[in-house]
Amino acid sequence: MEESHKEHGEHKGLENQYHAPKEHPATESKKEGGDNFWKITTIVVIVLLAFLVFKNPSVPSGAAGGAVAGAPSPSAPSGAQVNMEALMDDDAVKGDPDAPVTIIEWSDFECPFCARFYTETLGLIEQQYINTGKVKLIYRDFPLSFHPNAQKAAEAAECAGEQGEYWEMHDLLFEKGVSGGVAAFKSYAQQLGLDTAAFNECLDTGAMAAEVQKDMADGAAAGITGTPGFLVNGKLVSGAQPFSVFQQIIEAELN
Repeated sequence: MEESHKEHGEHKGLENQYHAPKEHPATESKKEGGDNFWKITTIVVIVLLAFLVFKNPSVPSGAAGGAVAGAPSPSAPSGAQVNMEALMDDDAVKGDPDAPVTIIEWSDFECPFCARFYTETLGLIEQQYINTGKVKLIYRDFPLSFHPNAQKAAEAAECAGEQGEYWEMHDLLFEKGVSGGVAAFKSYAQQLGLDTAAFNECLDTGAMAAEVQKDMADGAAAGITGTPGFLVNGKLVSGAQPFSVFQQIIEAELN
């Protein structure tokens, strides 16, 4: 299984949610303290449920197990619950806008697991499904607070998109990295032949900051807890999963 940045979760069936075993949360926390918290919480919940079952025998025995097992993990959204059209917003689209399968990716240009998806998986999806008109990909921002250059990197991509070069900046940010911060992003704009005065003003004034934050808010509302996170026709996939995971879901949607 591949790694990715997220909060928590358990591996569920293909129709629900895919989680990588090691991921950074959207907000950092100490593992040991978190483990102790859940152990204590689980014990308390078990005791309370046992008391309720004893006091009210009509409570089914399966209810206790379900409540305890489900406590640490958010429920995965289903296709019926997610409005994919609304979640596309006005973000950049790669592929045929009328493709039958839609992948919405929430990502962070400073996240190493997002970079892994870019280098190891995206190319195969593009080759086999995007270029053949079967899939369209929408990239939305999810800059994690503990990545100091992630927010401005996301804004840089949006500013480049104002000049029709979103995906070109997207690729440079993943391939060249974001450690150089704003100065590096401005040099990338020069490399792409953008109107640098317009780009620099867009980046310096934070003209795209609200757009980036809206992406993140929409992602959180859709069940994204870390990066990279995806919705594939409403099915939640968490982490830098291998191509085979996406292939299986896409093929099921196409059939």
